[in-house]
Amino acid sequence: MNKAAVARSSRSRGDTRRLLIDAAAAEFNESGYDGTDSNRIARRAGFAPQTFYRWFQDKAEIFIAAYHEWQAAEAAILKDLLSAAAADDVLADACVAHHRAYLKFRRSLRQLSYEIPSVREARAESRRRQIAFIRSLKGAAARDEPSIAAVLLQLERLSDALAEGEFEDMGMLQDSGKAALAALIHNLRR
Repeated sequence: MNKAAVARSSRSRGDTRRLLIDAAAAEFNESGYDGTDSNRIARRAGFAPQTFYRWFQDKAEIFIAAYHEWQAAEAAILKDLLSAAAADDVLADACVAHHRAYLKFRRSLRQLSYEIPSVREARAESRRRQIAFIRSLKGAAARDEPSIAAVLLQLERLSDALAEGEFEDMGMLQDSGKAALAALIHNLRR
């Protein structure tokens, strides 16, 4: 048995799933959803192509799993910064940096939210978790969910716009967009 086969046989079931999700996230971020196929995901994770279908029904299912991981990573970054009492502009910079690191993935997410009902539902569920988290913050519990959702959607879109350089495309300074993002964050925190 060669080294690769020994390594694969010693992996736990969770490791296989984790490796496939990590490989999928990297592929989606490099090539977008349409430019990625299950064979490339499996090979990138170090598996034969048929391994993909032992763990995931289709590409949309693994995209959703990768999205959950992306969202959990963003939540962890923000929770760490909030527990350190970071300033609003630091939180804004962290949001933009996380979105910038996953440009093609985020573009695919926006597109697929319109095309695939399961992705749309996963995104809605993620937003409901974000609203619940925001409501848990001091001062935000009294806010109604629709107003939190409105600000959350603004935060998300503005983070994507800043990550993609849309302010610069319009001849505006990124700093003005970051200041608006920090103001939205401040609004949620008070």
